Amino acid sequence: MAGDGRADDIDPADQWVLNPQTGDYELRLSPSAGQSAPPGVPGPRGAAPRPGTRPGGRRSREPGREPGRDQGREHGTGSREHGREQVPGQRRRRAQPEAAAGGRRKQRPKKKNTGKKIAMWSGGTVAFVVVVASVGGYLYYQHLNDNITSVSDDGAGTGGFSKDRAINILLVGTDKRSGKGNAGYGDEGSAGHADTTLLLHVSKDRSNATALSIPRDMITDIPDCPTKQDDGSTKVIPGSQGVRFNESLGQSDRTPSCTMRTVTKITGIKLDHFMVADFNAVKTLSSAVDGVDVCLAKDIDDPKSHLKLSKGKHTIEGEEALAFVRTRHSVGTGGDLSRIELQQQFLSSLMRKLKSGGTLTSPKKMISLAEAGTKALTVDSKIADIMKLRDLGMELGKLDMKNLTFATTPVIDNPAEKVHTTVVLNESKADKLFSMMREDVSLTEVKKKEKKEKAAVAARLKGPKADASDVRVDIYNGSGKTGAAQATLSWLQNNEGVTKSSQLGNAPKNLPKTILEYGEDQADQARRLAQLMGLPASALKPGKSEKNAQGLPAMVLTLGADFKGAGQSITAPSKAPDGVQKVEADKTVCAK
Repeated sequence: MAGDGRADDIDPADQWVLNPQTGDYELRLSPSAGQSAPPGVPGPRGAAPRPGTRPGGRRSREPGREPGRDQGREHGTGSREHGREQVPGQRRRRAQPEAAAGGRRKQRPKKKNTGKKIAMWSGGTVAFVVVVASVGGYLYYQHLNDNITSVSDDGAGTGGFSKDRAINILLVGTDKRSGKGNAGYGDEGSAGHADTTLLLHVSKDRSNATALSIPRDMITDIPDCPTKQDDGSTKVIPGSQGVRFNESLGQSDRTPSCTMRTVTKITGIKLDHFMVADFNAVKTLSSAVDGVDVCLAKDIDDPKSHLKLSKGKHTIEGEEALAFVRTRHSVGTGGDLSRIELQQQFLSSLMRKLKSGGTLTSPKKMISLAEAGTKALTVDSKIADIMKLRDLGMELGKLDMKNLTFATTPVIDNPAEKVHTTVVLNESKADKLFSMMREDVSLTEVKKKEKKEKAAVAARLKGPKADASDVRVDIYNGSGKTGAAQATLSWLQNNEGVTKSSQLGNAPKNLPKTILEYGEDQADQARRLAQLMGLPASALKPGKSEKNAQGLPAMVLTLGADFKGAGQSITAPSKAPDGVQKVEADKTVCAK
């Protein structure tokens, strides 16, 4: 059975051994297997040595490599060096007479804090735990890579996540009836829709995250979508105005990249990646963790989704789990917003199960999750590799579940309808919520130690403020929005009394953020202008000013892409607007 990475007399589950030092599961084969591992994937102990290996297990330097480094170490999965603690070897199948006689095996004492060590490896499982797929073994690595289905993002994304900035991932559940056993749900030939959509935003410092649900029946505009065709050419799929959001996928040959563009148009948030799940994802992932715990505040009997559960707590998996996330007629108001609450409850519970010690320390469950995740998901081509998914999971794993909040895009009933079947964006509330996400403001109270630099930046807004009539500022437009500098000048002069101001046209280049540069003796002017314009402390840059047309010292205000309009605050709200539907991921809520 060399082809599947197992020896004939070895228990398959025993081939995967947890290394407590790295938090990885490593494949341990017999010495005769002689398999090698791909870059960054743990190889079997006792396998044939790689070319260039010195006695004692140390590898000689290869041309073009830095001394003491290899690819496995860069990914954090390299085998332990000679002289360090080794991972226990595999056990072999054997009869257990002591068990038959009522005896017990002797168990080794458990190492403390093992859960903490491995939580960093796979704790960020909002992305449906495909990160577990890098558990080792060259053939298994190739097998899981072959499982992955990918589609181009057609330039709709950022080009890929980065460790030094916030991460934004689009999670889409499609109602396409593909996959074994799903044809019976109806609409067998449908191309599918964006039936369930979440935007997962993880803050730059990884201290908090928001999973924003976007209602499928929200009326919106879908932009034109350049889409790569099978022959390599690009076709622009025309946009649609005033249609349901769920039409951004599947309809008119739209791909997930079109859903990405639509979400960016709605929220102003540029996305890094997408992951699309079909019906089988819910069934297989819930079964891989031996069920997901849910709670109901009343009995549910929904013949349309085939969900029948009594009031109270249940552990559901497979078809029953799928019925749970699909039901809507028997909960809440019977609409999609009520179904979103159920889905958020289900995902919160799934994530708690994934981060539990019983899952993270079980090789069988981790392998099942790897298989389920890679088979049931379609991802963008920039993360269509096990190691890239692992790297993404490492970043998501830094997040504490206490600071993950599920929220729903604020909407109101569509005023154009007499019988309300669709909703429209509640712009005043939605704009504030989107602004909080863009600025990394958590929807939960995040306890974190404020660094000296942050305290120093915040202090820039504290102190005396000059009168508006004494503020002298030159305005440049680096926002990319035509007329922004002139509109700001008119508003400052006519509405706020900042008469000693002028606009000097376009900045040398566009900026992502608005900045206000000022001299040390202009701090009081800077604080007044920041108050008037709603500038955050981070926008204030002391130490530089210029002379205006009259030869007098003037501050320099350069409007950035975050500029929303004259008189509109750039600073994000400190808390979510009242009435925003949200669920904290570490809390259990019973569906009503």
